[in-house]
Amino acid sequence: MTADDRFYFRQLLSGRDFAVRNGLAAQMVNYVYLLGDKVNKECVIVDPAYAVDELVGIVEADGMKLTGVLATHYHPDHIGGSMMGHRIDGIAHLLETCDVPIHVNADEVPWVIRTTEVDQSHLVAHDAGDTLTVGEIDITFVHTPGHTPGSQCFLACGCLVTGDTLFLDGCGRTDLPGSDAEQMYESLQTLSRLPDQTIVYPGHQYSAPPSAPMATVRTSNYFYRTRDKDAWMEWCGP
Repeated sequence: MTADDRFYFRQLLSGRDFAVRNGLAAQMVNYVYLLGDKVNKECVIVDPAYAVDELVGIVEADGMKLTGVLATHYHPDHIGGSMMGHRIDGIAHLLETCDVPIHVNADEVPWVIRTTEVDQSHLVAHDAGDTLTVGEIDITFVHTPGHTPGSQCFLACGCLVTGDTLFLDGCGRTDLPGSDAEQMYESLQTLSRLPDQTIVYPGHQYSAPPSAPMATVRTSNYFYRTRDKDAWMEWCGP
């Protein structure tokens, strides 16, 4: 059996697949992802927020065991916290019932603690290129600063979960605390060098398709149309 045959992967949309009665969840259209190994029945969850108990229930209904959380970045709509006067359930609530490690980029640790008030002992800090093995599925951590200092994407079996770094028709904002337009440019170039057949799975449903090959994103995404970094900075810089 190949890794692709073993690969367990689910894309869940807030307001549709979970948190269906939560108006903010429906408005923000966040994607949550489950990645794991079908054979040994272990998985991790990417960016649990809004209805964490429901998400854990989905994992259990699939006969899987949750062994960790992967955080793309610190914003409350991805890992919980306060946003626009709303309190969003996230990793802090999940840890009350599931004692699992929270995998974050090393540069994001202080931001995650400040946003969620989760104790640092629950966090596992990663560097670019680190790999987490779930069962026999390898998940590679791709550091993509720009939207936040420690934004990261996750690559497994040709699937790239991009959080708020890269959308199918755009990229994450660079005018928020911790953002950096120049770093975002470099991160987008890093992702663009991935193979054409890599499937991009974004952090929000900001376009009709739920995913697209990197070759398509490279061609259709207007943020890949700038000719060089100077042009990018004129467009997106401070």
